[in-house]
Amino acid sequence: MTSHPFEAPYERIAGDDGKGLVLIADHAKRALPAAYAGLGLPAGEFERHIAYDIGVENVTRALARLTGAPAILCGFSRLLIDPNRGEDDPTLIRQLYDGTIVPGNYPISEAERQTRLDRFYRPYHAAVAELIAHTAAASGAAPLVISLHSFTPVMQGRPRPWHAGLLWDRDDRAVTPLIAALAADERLTIGDNEPYDGALPGDTMHRHATMSGLAHALIEIRQDLIADEEGARSWAERLAPILDAINARPDMHEVRHYGSRTDRI
Repeated sequence: MTSHPFEAPYERIAGDDGKGLVLIADHAKRALPAAYAGLGLPAGEFERHIAYDIGVENVTRALARLTGAPAILCGFSRLLIDPNRGEDDPTLIRQLYDGTIVPGNYPISEAERQTRLDRFYRPYHAAVAELIAHTAAASGAAPLVISLHSFTPVMQGRPRPWHAGLLWDRDDRAVTPLIAALAADERLTIGDNEPYDGALPGDTMHRHATMSGLAHALIEIRQDLIADEEGARSWAERLAPILDAINARPDMHEVRHYGSRTDRI
């Protein structure tokens, strides 16, 4: 059984809502309610990226402290149900993930699927929506939404050269200056929609930012760079002044509907 106890579907970190900046961490934690008995997995599986985004919780906490922005951290492992997927996505509740069969998810009844949606997934997304709405009201404008994730240095035997990647769909207002600022450090290799494509229908950014016309970006940081507290703090210190500068731009707080590359015509 996992040794990471479950407390709530989400954790909200208080901040200055008037700043107009919101931080989101979908895969920050690896906790499970005790009743799920670790989904039948050895405890070691919860040290892997399949359970959570390694380093992201520490980066998000440090970034919230440095910028003063409020943040939402998802409170449960992605193995229970993945908050960064649409409700109809086949990978919402994974039965097989990076070579690991998840016994507690295979098979899974429709009743249990609905239980996980109602107890964990939907309360988390309701909290994200509430924080964005509260920030908009407090700042008097559309907020800038930043989602924080991490990725493995190697996937399926292939090394990933990027130190960080910026994911986006059609709205590049925040992504373009983010890439420029990070790439100004010649030591860094920055990916543009790498190592994943930012156009994922139903994911958190699509649901809470793209569909609402909010400026946003999803920042992926390579896990070996933030696995310890020093690395996480260093990346938060790198990102904080960049995000503060971008957040100060008026165009980051305008509602603009670009649509999505995944929208059906």
